[in-house]
Amino acid sequence: MTILTNLKTIAARSPWLYRINSGSCNGCDVELATTALIPRWDVERLGCQYCGSPRHADIVLITGPLTRHVRDAALRLYEEIPDPKVTVAVGVCPISGGIFRESYATCAPIDQFLPVDVNIPGCPPRPQAILEGVAKAIAIWRERL
Repeated sequence: MTILTNLKTIAARSPWLYRINSGSCNGCDVELATTALIPRWDVERLGCQYCGSPRHADIVLITGPLTRHVRDAALRLYEEIPDPKVTVAVGVCPISGGIFRESYATCAPIDQFLPVDVNIPGCPPRPQAILEGVAKAIAIWRERL
């Protein structure tokens, strides 16, 4: 029982982020790169880092309006993330579809397909907003442990 408690304590301090691009224009992805690479907006100061596998992730950041072309793949990736997971919609596209909401190729908003815990509006959102959204996601994730 002590080992499990220690693992939960360690995990509570270091959530891992995973990004799913569900058909975005890459504007939000550029801003996410800003929070990962530039020391002024470094997301690691919140105690988390990006990972390359959905199976290692705790918090998923979704960009884009969820196009029909990538819908099934994005939903499969989402299902690979272990519970407890927190979903963050980054940018206006996953929240409402943005300028693509009336398109035949878009399945927006994304909360029709999977639960969204935190919305970060903007086109693209500012790095400060992304950091604030990730901080909210970390708080939600810690409550779910």
